[in-house]
Amino acid sequence: MLAVSWLAPVLVVLAWEGLSGIGYINPQILPSPSAVLGTALTLISNGTLPEHLGYSLLRATVGFAIGGGIGFVLGVLVGFSRIAEAALDRSIQMIRAIPFLALLPLVIIWFGVDETGKIFLVSLGVMFPIYINTVLGIRQVDPKLLELAQVTGLSVRQRITRIILPGAMPSILTGVRYALAVAWLALVIAETIATTKGIGFLAMDAREFLQTNVIVLTIVIYAAIGVFADGLARFLEKRLLAWHPNYAIGENR
Repeated sequence: MLAVSWLAPVLVVLAWEGLSGIGYINPQILPSPSAVLGTALTLISNGTLPEHLGYSLLRATVGFAIGGGIGFVLGVLVGFSRIAEAALDRSIQMIRAIPFLALLPLVIIWFGVDETGKIFLVSLGVMFPIYINTVLGIRQVDPKLLELAQVTGLSVRQRITRIILPGAMPSILTGVRYALAVAWLALVIAETIATTKGIGFLAMDAREFLQTNVIVLTIVIYAAIGVFADGLARFLEKRLLAWHPNYAIGENR
């Protein structure tokens, strides 16, 4: 199944290379995969790509940790308490509806152009998928399991740790998968704020000099990171949801 999942991307790259080789695709508009690979090797050898990639990964990691933690805590509060839902949910949904680009001027005023503003945008984007899916997961726990817990005499703490949170885990991990994608979307926007480091800056700088090979390389990097992040989320699902029959069936296929 792994080979089948990579079949379409490989065919696209081969067709792209072939059409570029016969001159059907203008290299100034879309450079060939081999040209993009050559650009990557050059930028790696001179240290440019590792430096920019390191800054982007650091921003994404810190922003994800902060935003994910806040989203999970808020999701647990709202999921367990109708009072917390009445006090918090409407405000959170209003903020969620604001586009990242609309926040940029305000973020610059608040934080200037240093790292804090970039991490803030990533954290804000990551928070909402995890918050929403945490609330949804807690609310969708089977009531019969809660009745069983009450009959067997489980304490409130035991109900939460043994039934509610494990039951909500599939939804929470789905939120993590969405959040990993949103983190990079937010980071692309964040790295347009007067920065000199990061993959986003590398793409913006290449645009100024019409370096399409570098622009395509940054797109490929974002795609590769997305595949890696999704694979990491799937790995967590297999490890944390090994007890779940649906995931056990999926693993055996």
